[in-house]
Amino acid sequence: MLAPTGRDAALAAGVLAEHGIRTVACPDIGSLCRELDAGAGAVLLAEEALGQPAARCLEAALREQPPWSELPLVIFSSGDPSTGAIQRTLAAIAPLGNVTLLDRPVRIVALVSALQSALRARRRQYEVRELLARLERSVRDRDRFLAMLGHELRNPLSVIVFGVQLLSRTAGMDEGARRRCAVMERQSSLLTRLVDDLLDVARVTSGRMHLISAPVDLAALVWRCADAAGASVQAQGLELEVAAGLEPLLVTGDVLRLEQIVSNLLANATKYTPPGGRIRVAVTRAGGRAVIAVEDTGVGIATEMLSHIFEPFTQVESSLDRARGGMGLGLSVVRSLVELHDGTVEAASPGLGLGSRFTVALPLSPEAPAQGAPRPGGREAPAVAARRVVVIEDNADLRESLQTLIELSGHHVRCAADGLSGVATVLAEKPDVVFVDIGLPGLDGYQVARHIRAALGDRVFLTALTGYGQPEDEQRSREAGFDVHLTKPVELGAVERLLAAAARQGP
Repeated sequence: MLAPTGRDAALAAGVLAEHGIRTVACPDIGSLCRELDAGAGAVLLAEEALGQPAARCLEAALREQPPWSELPLVIFSSGDPSTGAIQRTLAAIAPLGNVTLLDRPVRIVALVSALQSALRARRRQYEVRELLARLERSVRDRDRFLAMLGHELRNPLSVIVFGVQLLSRTAGMDEGARRRCAVMERQSSLLTRLVDDLLDVARVTSGRMHLISAPVDLAALVWRCADAAGASVQAQGLELEVAAGLEPLLVTGDVLRLEQIVSNLLANATKYTPPGGRIRVAVTRAGGRAVIAVEDTGVGIATEMLSHIFEPFTQVESSLDRARGGMGLGLSVVRSLVELHDGTVEAASPGLGLGSRFTVALPLSPEAPAQGAPRPGGREAPAVAARRVVVIEDNADLRESLQTLIELSGHHVRCAADGLSGVATVLAEKPDVVFVDIGLPGLDGYQVARHIRAALGDRVFLTALTGYGQPEDEQRSREAGFDVHLTKPVELGAVERLLAAAARQGP
């Protein structure tokens, strides 16, 4: 309370105390603003206390209030508030708080009633504050859980992926065995995509999705995605048509995330199109935007579902047999990634059984295309002279599988099961390339990298091979001295390309 003239402060304090309202009388506006920092249910002040300097001080204090706060202000007024200084003051502070004017002389019942109403409103604001705090805590807990879940899922998934790749490279397999390997490769890729989608939803909703933007040739990108999806499409008995042209169509964006958009749309079309159906993906230019359209002859979308199809955990069917699987996250991730690229995505369908069409529009870029690094799942790695490799991994199954696969590519491999023995092995062997798990016993992967860098400098190519794939994990890897951060599971082709890159860099 601030009432600098007469006996307003003392009289008001006495009356309010009788009605159970505790007040703190402030001698000046600076003291009142400091009390606001400590927390207040309402502010009671006289009009004459709001001269120009005081009004600026109060306005600044109100602007510092948190987003949930709308502090009640009860002002004793002695005249017409539509003219003079009070008009300018109210114009400044009214948007920042909940202002109530009481004309003098003030009736006791009006004063008490106004403040009780103000305090009830403030209590509701505090309830909202507590609710927001609980929601924030639950989101943080969810994100921590999903990060740990992703890590725990990626380790066994990596063993499965490496095991299938090892089987597929084994000589002497008959046609039936090769088909079974192809099935396992497709299903392990599906598991990997499900884990990625789950973590991407958490990243987007928490605002931790970061794009690495550069000019990207969208036409070439669509051709790559279609080529990668070809095996799944054929296995489903579908026909895939691509109309992307040969001319570059440039957009500015994150090439990884743009590929994820197209791949998710193709996977969605494949999942919901019965055998014998057709999928068509086209890339065109329309009014300063690049347009990707993925059209299928599948099960279609009911009219009432079109407005919900991009929401998390939404699927066009929810029968108990779950024949098509999935968690309903792929399209939600697509929408989020498209919006991060300042684009739009729309779904259309004539109805159930009549197919569907998803259209993505992205702003065109005037820049020249950047030369991107080789991507996992892309072209075959070039032949590389034998390299000396050390694998530091505490998961015995994963360590053995990775060692066998790298040795099949003609390289020499030594292994270690913990951080301390890993550092010792590297210092003794002085290898060309080191693969390091992050969650190691003894010394963790970051500490291992720092020890190796301190001893050998840039003579060794350090690769983090880990189930931790959040942006902050990649940042910590760079700070620890790693050259590359690979998130499990990793295809052997990516490992071979990395060995080729290390060979070009040289020890």
